[in-house]
Amino acid sequence: MDQVEIEEAKAGDLIAVSGMEDISVGETVVDPAHPDELPLLRIDEPTLQMTFRQNDSPFAGREGKFVTARQIEDRLLRELHTDVSLRVEDTGQAGSWLVSGRGELHLSILIENMRREGFELQASRPQVIFREENGQTTEPYESIQIDTPDEYSSAVIDSLNQRKGEMQNMEAVGNGQTRLTYMAPSRGLIGYATEFMTTTHGYGIYNHTFAEYRPKVNNWEPGRRNGALVSINQGPTTNYAIMGVEDRGQMFIGAGVDVYEGMVVGMNSRDNDISVNVTKMKPQSNVRSSNKDQTASIKTPREMNLEASMEFLNDDEYVEVTPENVRIRKAILNTAEREKAAKRRNK
Repeated sequence: MDQVEIEEAKAGDLIAVSGMEDISVGETVVDPAHPDELPLLRIDEPTLQMTFRQNDSPFAGREGKFVTARQIEDRLLRELHTDVSLRVEDTGQAGSWLVSGRGELHLSILIENMRREGFELQASRPQVIFREENGQTTEPYESIQIDTPDEYSSAVIDSLNQRKGEMQNMEAVGNGQTRLTYMAPSRGLIGYATEFMTTTHGYGIYNHTFAEYRPKVNNWEPGRRNGALVSINQGPTTNYAIMGVEDRGQMFIGAGVDVYEGMVVGMNSRDNDISVNVTKMKPQSNVRSSNKDQTASIKTPREMNLEASMEFLNDDEYVEVTPENVRIRKAILNTAEREKAAKRRNK
């Protein structure tokens, strides 16, 4: 395919124009003698926002090619030229930006693309964007359509009701399938995709799109119900240490993985955070058992990819994203300082 210089183009032609700057999507290029523009395209406003930060963990710079704040900012500003639904704002803090998008998937795709390009960064838990309309706080609502096998429909209905969803319609579509139509607040759907696939054993189809802003649902705050298992020191994990911790909950890492203080290594079975030692070595002594070392084994850890990590996050945590790894960490890494901050919040 060659580029050919032309004097005239018609509707449907793909052209390149040079000599003009700062042209945005939806704007019209006109003859100054006839400045008749087309109506601007209506672009839906962002409904979700996350804080992107320069990676400042103890492992910063180990795996990424682009790690500085300037490189991350340049990449985000370049994205604005092609993604009309994205918003990037400076937070006033060095190496931190408020990035707003059209949903959890929109922002996760941006992070994944940056990760594959060699960037290192950290991102906070997704938060919905509230509005003030006529003196009332409103929040975004999503229209949901679900197709699920009949035997899982009751479990899906229960899960959406817990997330403040309102059923609009329910009908049988044949072949043992049920179609559900719901309206639910966007903040209730953060992290729901994984739960839905687990509930329907992978047989359900889940689609949602922004519908409108409605009055905010008060006295309700979604979020995970379990606490985190947080490492208290830095170093490689050991089989012996993990065996002593895995009864507390579900592990995210196996043996031989480098961790640092403040890194989340698992999910607690209870609702509070626990600081654990996953780098402890087995005491060496002259006493040996003939078969104990061979039978020692740990459970398979839960794999936490980018999407699962974003869904797991709490307000005091970040997901650390590098070209090679996705880690979850506490905002305050030092164990003593983090526990003091937790006590102050609970007062």
